[in-house]
Amino acid sequence: MNKPFKYSTEELEEGLDLLLQFEKRGGLLPVAVQETATGQILMLASVNKEAFEKTIKTGLATFWSTSRNTLWTKGETSGDTLKMDNILVDCDQDALVYQVTLLGDGVCHTYGSNERHRKACFYRELKVEKEGLQFVEGMQ
Repeated sequence: MNKPFKYSTEELEEGLDLLLQFEKRGGLLPVAVQETATGQILMLASVNKEAFEKTIKTGLATFWSTSRNTLWTKGETSGDTLKMDNILVDCDQDALVYQVTLLGDGVCHTYGSNERHRKACFYRELKVEKEGLQFVEGMQ
């Protein structure tokens, strides 16, 4: 009988070896990008093995662009790079949190009312009672 994955639950959940499960999710792992200083979630992205390895090597957050099918280091064109401070690995080793320091204005491709990139992609919140969205304070 074939095991669906090559590592045991014990190895993944309790072990200290890095056994990222890229194959489990079709070659990509989800990454929540969090600002170290504030705890604010800046963006969600994906990494493949190459992007993860480049992140480790350069110390700058690198991702796999699912829309362009290419590797990209955040800030290559905008100058708004993300310096890696820490990487958290979840219990199943199939999701990550990049804790970063923002070196620039923001991570979002949209612009705020100040005509600069928004700091975070999460700039609106759901107001259930109004059945709609509202800008997060300071993120207009």
